[in-house]
Amino acid sequence: MSIALVTMSHSPLLEHNDPAPEVKAEVEAAFTAARGFVEEYDPTLVVSFAPDHYNGFFHDLMPPFCIGFAAVGVGDYGTTEGPLDVPAETAELLAEWVAERDLDIAISRRMEIDHGAVQPLEILFGGIDTVPTIPVFVNGVAKPFTRMARVRRLGEVIGSFLGTLTDERVLVVGSGGLSHDPPVPQWATATEEQRAMLLDGRHPTAAARDARQERVIQTGRDFAAGIAPIQDLAPEWDQALMKVLASGDLTPIDAMTPAEMAAEAGNSAHEVRTWVAAFAALGTAGPYRVGYEYYRPIKEYIAGFGVMTARTDG
Repeated sequence: MSIALVTMSHSPLLEHNDPAPEVKAEVEAAFTAARGFVEEYDPTLVVSFAPDHYNGFFHDLMPPFCIGFAAVGVGDYGTTEGPLDVPAETAELLAEWVAERDLDIAISRRMEIDHGAVQPLEILFGGIDTVPTIPVFVNGVAKPFTRMARVRRLGEVIGSFLGTLTDERVLVVGSGGLSHDPPVPQWATATEEQRAMLLDGRHPTAAARDARQERVIQTGRDFAAGIAPIQDLAPEWDQALMKVLASGDLTPIDAMTPAEMAAEAGNSAHEVRTWVAAFAALGTAGPYRVGYEYYRPIKEYIAGFGVMTARTDG
């Protein structure tokens, strides 16, 4: 058994809003570096830690964590629609392992995932069903948020399970963040129409999905022009977090609180929980080293945009 890691920001605006050519070239180079790392490692199993953006999980039932025994991409923002290749038996064993170690875990036999989980698979593998993948949903949008120490513990427990898979080369993927504050409605301030979507907005009409997506695309353009009423990116916060993750000692992250994270880095900065879980899983296999790292705040993507790869010293 071996474990390797890729964490990366995602953005639904990658194919819709272009930053300056040199910035776009940097991002493509980062993706190329990550793909090269993955190709060399040649994983036999992927564990994907990812959030959702009210496409698969809603306020009618919002768990802090959920393991998918089967999953399908919803096809938002032009991402791939259709089933993942989920090894159901292994996913079930993983869920049992987590539950037996005093972490409450939800399961789904019909998980719906959006660009947050799909985009990294497309970038790294060219598709969503090319390598067996277990999707792990980590809530990054809806209060209440579980403590960061609990997120770290989730990663550690999942990593301990992966250590039992002696014949697998496992790639853990953390998708989300970094700092960003896209126009996602908050329940406390949402209109009745918005609350209806947040409560159960599954399977919208094509017109409704297009209208929602166009609002985000336009916000990205306005943000780049300096006229969007959303919180600014936080490069120092992003880079400080990446430094802690690279250090191998994740315990300082335990002190982060949801209110502070939102105030300092935006309401959707909670997506970095996926990075924390992924690095915690990697750390169970022993000391690790970051092999590649990229970061730039990119307003056109409404994201502090980062990519990291890492492997254990062994």
